[in-house]
Amino acid sequence: MRNLIIIGAGPAGYTSAVYAARAELMPLVFEGAVYGGQLMTTTEVENYPGFSKGILGPSLMGEMREQAKRFGAELVSENVTSVDFSSHPFKVIAGNRVEEAKTVIISTGASHRKLGIPSEDALWGKGISACATCDAFFFKNKVVAVVGGGDSAMEEASFVARFASKVYVLVRTDKLRASKIMAERAQKNGKIEFIYNVAVEEVLGTGVGHVTGLRLKDSVSGITRDLSCDGMFLAIGLVPSVDLFKGIVDLDERGYIKTKNVTETNIPGVFAAGDVQDAKYRQAITAAGSGCAAALDAQRYIEKLEEQA
Repeated sequence: MRNLIIIGAGPAGYTSAVYAARAELMPLVFEGAVYGGQLMTTTEVENYPGFSKGILGPSLMGEMREQAKRFGAELVSENVTSVDFSSHPFKVIAGNRVEEAKTVIISTGASHRKLGIPSEDALWGKGISACATCDAFFFKNKVVAVVGGGDSAMEEASFVARFASKVYVLVRTDKLRASKIMAERAQKNGKIEFIYNVAVEEVLGTGVGHVTGLRLKDSVSGITRDLSCDGMFLAIGLVPSVDLFKGIVDLDERGYIKTKNVTETNIPGVFAAGDVQDAKYRQAITAAGSGCAAALDAQRYIEKLEEQA
């Protein structure tokens, strides 16, 4: 039986693995078929402490991965297919492989909701982003579009406007979903222009390898037109990766894992860290911090089990 199994391998999962391995818990990490989480699709990361000149997202995750391995974490490139937290020890299943553990950390992250068009995938990271705080700096004095009408879109647009010369906010309906204060803040910004009743039909620029514009369709008239821009930020929501855990651990109304005392789920001995339980901050550094907390919480839980034995 394992002391700890970690499901997911982004900043939260690898930080959990580093702390747990250094505590000699010998954690087993199910990385999935592709490790690294959202940072694997990010180019330059300039806001992660310790890298004064910035670092590529995949390079940062590669360093975290090697650090976890260095301290003895066992990394497995398999997708977990089911879990059983109904009794102790917990069971984590990956295909035909069944592992048992005293504790589990869920760090499966979240994915940005996308538009679902082929050109979006082709140009992701080449002018398309879903994180203004990560990538707005690269659009200095350029024209950018932000897709969305909620608070997140207002935040993204306001932040991007610090760098870009012009920001178009593209809204599918005829009104914003954002709170009044957030909407007014964006509307008062002279760099931001709102375009209502439009949907992005296609991202232009696949032929040259970077975003050159967007093809927009008016939802009222049905007329399409092209909007010239250098980049597009998506702010249409996040989807927490919780399919494995629905009906097993408690989720909030938005589908994120509910935690108390930072990382504790409703099941004693099962913890959650990173974007799978954080709908507010969603940064690599906060994910890493909660990963650290989850590992320490798991260590203390194991110590209590051993005291009771």
